[in-house]
Order: sequence, then structure tokens, then C-alpha cells
Amino acid sequence: MSRFAGSSAVDVEHRGADCLLAPWKPSCRLDTIRHVKVSTRGDYASRALLSLALHAGTDHPTTVREIAERTALPQPYLEQILLSLKGAGLVRSKRGAGGGYILAREPDQINLAEIVRAVDGPIELGDFDQPHTRGSCDHEGQCVLLSIWHNVGAAMKSHLEAWTLADISEMAAGRVPWPDP
Repeated sequence: MSRFAGSSAVDVEHRGADCLLAPWKPSCRLDTIRHVKVSTRGDYASRALLSLALHAGTDHPTTVREIAERTALPQPYLEQILLSLKGAGLVRSKRGAGGGYILAREPDQINLAEIVRAVDGPIELGDFDQPHTRGSCDHEGQCVLLSIWHNVGAAMKSHLEAWTLADISEMAAGRVPWPDP
């Protein structure tokens, strides 16, 4: 059964004040929100690592060219992304003939939040201060909004942490159902 079964996919803007005042309500859960954006780097990094996870049983590292061909990602950009992923400890590389990239950990030990964080930095809704810091509450209603933005960012992070490369590999291979769109 899908993780999202029974969720109503309603855009945030149609929920109005209900979700602002009571974000804990089931209809306000992040998994019901359609318009959360992931950067191109985050998407490409996730696709590259998913490719490595899907081919994890091979005896040799996967070249950047192979990953680019499988995922239809531009090789020069992919090389930059893989270096970021290596720096974050998500992949290991081998140089020379027979070289390439392998996952640094098992697919069930790498989640989407780690991947996105490796290429985009902290997962936050925006570049906002925490409530009650550096005079951020000097303006009308600002603390309330800052709290809301902080909570939504935390929910996004939690949601991405829930999906591992192993989960996604199982879906991509058709062994378990995909989440509802």
C-alpha cells in the first residue's frame, strides 16, 4: 500500500487559514502538498544516486559516463554533483582504468534529505531567522510567520528523511507501488 494512500492532494493555497492555525491536522500534512520544489541539483543528485543504487550489485564502480547515459543527465554537471556527493560521504570514487563511483553506504542507509543537503545545503523553507532572534519580531506578526516557515521547513526535511534509496529502488524496479502523485 502506498505511503500516501488516503491523502487528499490539495494545494497549500486552497487550505487557507486552517493549516496556518492548525498545521497538525491530517489535511495539512506535508505529504498532501503538491508544490514543494526541489532544486535541479537536488533532483540530479537523487537521480544519480538512484542509478548507483539500482546497479549496486555489480562488481565494478560506475563511470560518470554510464550514470549520465542511464539518467540522461549532462555529464559535466553530473561530475560537479558527484564531487559534492563524494565530499558529503555519500559516494566513493576510484580513479584510473575501471574507475568510477559507488555508494559509500547501503541504499537503505541513504535518504533523500542527505542527498539534497549534500548539494543544496540545509533544508529550509527560506532564508529566515528563527523566531525571537536578532530583532526578528520587531515587526507586526513576523514571529508567527517565522514560526510557521520554520515548521514547514522541518516537515519538508522530515518527509525527505523518510525516503531511502532502497525504498525508491524498490519502486523503480516495480516491486512496490509508487506514491500517489
